[in-house]
Amino acid sequence: MLETSILDQVRSVFQHLEARYIFHITYNPEHEQAQEFIGFLNNVASCSEKLSCLLTETDNPGLEFTLLKEGVETGIKFRGIPSGHEFTSLLLAVLNADGKGKNLPDEAISRRIKALQGPVRLQTYVSLTCTNCPDVVQALNIITLLNPQITHEMVDGALYQEEVDALKIQGVPSVYANGKLLHVGRGSLGELLQKLEQTFGSAPQTDETPIQREFDVLVLGGGPAGASAAIYSARKGLRVAIVAERIGGQVKETVDIENLISVPQTTGTELANALRTHIEHYPIEIFEERKIEKVELQGREKSISVIGGEVFTAPAVIISTGASWRKLNVEGEAEYIGRGVAFCPHCDGPFYQGKHVAVIGGGNSGIEAAIDLAGICKKVTIFEFADTLKADQVLQEKARNLPNVEIFTSSQTTKVDGNGENVTSIRIKDRLTGEERDYPLDGIFVQIGLAANSAPFRDSLETTPAGEIKIDTFCRTTLRGVYAAGDVSNVPYKQIVIAMGEGAKAALSAFDDRIRGVI
Repeated sequence: MLETSILDQVRSVFQHLEARYIFHITYNPEHEQAQEFIGFLNNVASCSEKLSCLLTETDNPGLEFTLLKEGVETGIKFRGIPSGHEFTSLLLAVLNADGKGKNLPDEAISRRIKALQGPVRLQTYVSLTCTNCPDVVQALNIITLLNPQITHEMVDGALYQEEVDALKIQGVPSVYANGKLLHVGRGSLGELLQKLEQTFGSAPQTDETPIQREFDVLVLGGGPAGASAAIYSARKGLRVAIVAERIGGQVKETVDIENLISVPQTTGTELANALRTHIEHYPIEIFEERKIEKVELQGREKSISVIGGEVFTAPAVIISTGASWRKLNVEGEAEYIGRGVAFCPHCDGPFYQGKHVAVIGGGNSGIEAAIDLAGICKKVTIFEFADTLKADQVLQEKARNLPNVEIFTSSQTTKVDGNGENVTSIRIKDRLTGEERDYPLDGIFVQIGLAANSAPFRDSLETTPAGEIKIDTFCRTTLRGVYAAGDVSNVPYKQIVIAMGEGAKAALSAFDDRIRGVI
């Protein structure tokens, strides 16, 4: 039974529903969780006169229900009890089906979703304790609601363990499309949409009018640098747009943040939400889930084209696209991503309970990951390429004091090996002696830092050998009217507080150039 306080909140959420919805429950009365399952959904349905339950008994062993709108299937199915972090996914499925919810995409993204070619049957295997799973489930539910050729079901991996074992799933969320693995791990609606477009194709949109958008300042990227740049620009009275894959950027992939001055402790999700709240205090237009396809940065009017045909123009462009997790780029890594190679210890760590794992990287993220994993894994082995660890001393001391953590420096990963289904070992080269050795283990967590998201701009702007956009002390790039801020630039030290300052600096430089007639 749901608590009274939670039911009161659900009543508030559903008070403006317009259509009638049915949870069509299919269950085996012999299932040990059958009554809990039915009771849970009856509780939710009791929160609105627009909601009801329809029960169908079956001999099949599982528990599932589909969402019907005015008696018609929406294409959304939940296999399992959507409690924990997935409770929000259930609420949003109903709200989104009713045409409500701040997570609904705008016209441009909706066009792309509707153009997807099908039929496509999507399945997302989740853990109810995973904080990244709901984002993927909710995004795919939206895609399902907008495209009648697509269906989607959330599958609680713990309830359908035989399927998880058969598919050799070792990371969540794991998304399958028509029976084939499409995606593993965290993902935004834009990223998932792009993968579906690449896999299944899109119908031509010849009858759609191109979408042109003009602004004074375009901010590319929605992380700390982008948010700061947009806010500072908007405060100058300029027409500002943020074009980004998501608000929060890389911050959303950070769990604990304890070095943002004046904020002793927060999480990546909380900070991302705070960035959005602050942005929304100003008349800044936000265009999320956009993937930059083409840039034209010469001349007075800069042009940014994104996948789907939208074109944004402005005399000033601030690039704050941040950075992404680096991969090892060694033999076997790509083959075993999601099957032993992982990047998020918080999401995928529980799959390795009582097992031996490696953490690649001795910086803060690597040592923090090792400390977290040591609490559930039998053994954690850290491999650091450099001669010494780079993590803060307090973290190093904590890791060294854990009995099931071992640390190797001067260690270069040269190969990931497996049996065709799962990782079985990692090959490490001792950089001092040149000797190579295979270490048997069950999983590998890659934590080797970030790579600048500068690919769309490298043909137009000067970059460092590492791909970072070169800037001067005012965040100006080698092209007039183009600025860069945060982790995508060559500014020293990739820190949230530094990115925020750099974003403000870029905005002030752009405004100064504007009033002086430079742009």
